[in-house]
Amino acid sequence: MSDDNQSPAERKEAAAIRRRWITIGEVLAVIGVLISGLALWNSWSERNTAEQERVAEKARQANVSRILLLKSSGGGKRLALTAHDPEQAIQSQTLLFPSAFGLGAFETTEPRIEADWVKRAIRKAQGKDEKVRGDARMPVAITSRFVADRRPFTDTALYDVGYKESGGGLFGGTEVELKGLSLIGRTEAGQAQRRLDAVWAARAK
Repeated sequence: MSDDNQSPAERKEAAAIRRRWITIGEVLAVIGVLISGLALWNSWSERNTAEQERVAEKARQANVSRILLLKSSGGGKRLALTAHDPEQAIQSQTLLFPSAFGLGAFETTEPRIEADWVKRAIRKAQGKDEKVRGDARMPVAITSRFVADRRPFTDTALYDVGYKESGGGLFGGTEVELKGLSLIGRTEAGQAQRRLDAVWAARAK
């Protein structure tokens, strides 16, 4: 039926129906926009969270890469030093004894501690004929230059070198048998000697 053949009441009712459909369409359009907006926000939020986690993980790995923890193997006349993390490659090291011994720095490209170095320190630390019974320890500072993630780093820490003294056998004297290495604490390279001397002074009291 055309509008011309409709009564005024019918035309009024038809117009009301069209308005209702227009209103419903507008509401559905707004809902669609809101849903699209929420989907975009959710997608952005997930990407942002993932990026923050990636940056945090990268920073954590970088901090771990800068820290070198040494482990020792062997014993007796020499302790071989390596990194606990196989991804870290030690290039060279500087080893310091307490400055009271007057031994200076030991530079090495083969990470190690020689029993002879500890023996020389012991001679400075005690009387010629004195020996410590059982296992003993000697504090040292070790600065290591190493590579991790194809980047160079430097790490400095104080360690105790475990050792045991014994008689020198046929020719007399004192022999030193190295036992192992244990971490005391980390420090800055420029503060290593001062920290080491403080540890030794506290033990010597």
